[in-house]
Amino acid sequence: MNAVELRARVDDLMSSAHDDLAKLIAIRSVAGADDRTAAECVRAAEWVAETLRGADFPHVRLLPVPDAGPTVYADRSDAGPDAPTVLLYAHYDVHPAPDEDVWKTPPFELTELDGRWYGRGASDCKGNLLMHLTAIRALGDELPVNLKVVVEGSAERSAGSLARSLGEYASLLAADVFVIGDAGNLAVGVPAVTVSLRGHVALSVTVETLTEPREAGPYGGPAPDALAALLLMLASFRDAAGNTNVLGLDNMSSWAGAIYAPARFREDAAVLDGVALLGNGGIADSLWARPAITVLDIDYPVRGEHGMIQPWARARLDLRVPPHVDEVKAAQALVGHLNAVAPWGAHVRVDRESAVPPFLARAGGPAYAALTESLRDVYGEEPAQLGRGGTNPLCVGLAEHFPDAEILLIGVEEPLARRHEPDESVDPAEIADMALAEALFLRRCGRVSPMAGEDPRVEILGR
Repeated sequence: MNAVELRARVDDLMSSAHDDLAKLIAIRSVAGADDRTAAECVRAAEWVAETLRGADFPHVRLLPVPDAGPTVYADRSDAGPDAPTVLLYAHYDVHPAPDEDVWKTPPFELTELDGRWYGRGASDCKGNLLMHLTAIRALGDELPVNLKVVVEGSAERSAGSLARSLGEYASLLAADVFVIGDAGNLAVGVPAVTVSLRGHVALSVTVETLTEPREAGPYGGPAPDALAALLLMLASFRDAAGNTNVLGLDNMSSWAGAIYAPARFREDAAVLDGVALLGNGGIADSLWARPAITVLDIDYPVRGEHGMIQPWARARLDLRVPPHVDEVKAAQALVGHLNAVAPWGAHVRVDRESAVPPFLARAGGPAYAALTESLRDVYGEEPAQLGRGGTNPLCVGLAEHFPDAEILLIGVEEPLARRHEPDESVDPAEIADMALAEALFLRRCGRVSPMAGEDPRVEILGR
């Protein structure tokens, strides 16, 4: 089967991809919700397992993991002991959709609108699973690698249950190459490989100034307001230009990969007209190479019409950590910063919630070269190198357990997909193009040139 025939086969499979994605989105496999959604996660796992059996995987198992839906594992050893082993990863659990009334379409019903497919999980990450399935189905019996597929049910939980179970399942999951289908392109039709993930530090800070609240009338002025103290501390996290400012951290690093155009970012981030973007340097610098801090929540004890001086105030903070920064040292720097900037001798208590390391992929290996060549064949341009603001404990764990393996992050997500937000969607062309690129990549990994004896022009594969 030559490359043109492979493209035609992928296109023919898109009707099945639509139907399968519709079935999977209808299963409300929301991560970590309640007994009902836990049962739905089991339903989703069973659907994935049965679908993989139908794709000629003879060995399919449901792996139990703590506090989450089971992980689906499948493998095929078509290519023999001398061929490389590639593991394809996705997850079937999704973020909740509590605000269903603000969706344009029902969140758990796949709906086509303006050329896109809408539904919770359409991109993150059920659409990525369909990318894998379409690539596998397109190759059929012509699979030149030993293939494993892992579909997790706990990725949207902060700790990631599969990541915590890697020690137990390490021998089962061992591979030469891991393709993590939980990322995406810079824009529709603009290919990319994600090479870094920012780590994550979560903590809460409590500021205390009084033993109990006091009325603002008789005491306002000299009495130290804990909420005012907290707001001053939070304001110190940005300088006049909007750059992140955490004492002890490198806040001004630069990104060497893709350029993220400010106009595109403004549109992707829904920034209002006239409101400035924050920070010096490029968007990619701030987004992928520098720490970023976000205030998630502010709490204080006395609310209502009467003016009161607050005795305490609390904030939950989220610090994103770029790959060159150790997350433990970043947490220590953040705690030190909070204590250093606390005004008026206010008492400060910091409670650490979680810390996940950043991840940096190895971008110079043969699998990375095969992937970029395959993306170039399909899209007709050099793929961009992206970072990602979110973290993935599984990538960190895989790098620790399999230090010689290559870990590649790709997928069908892009800014218009609105992952985790209302109106999540996917462009079906991205499923088709990324499935074709993945199929070509698997052939290259099997040391079979997909272009041998064919016209090498990339336009024969493009749309």
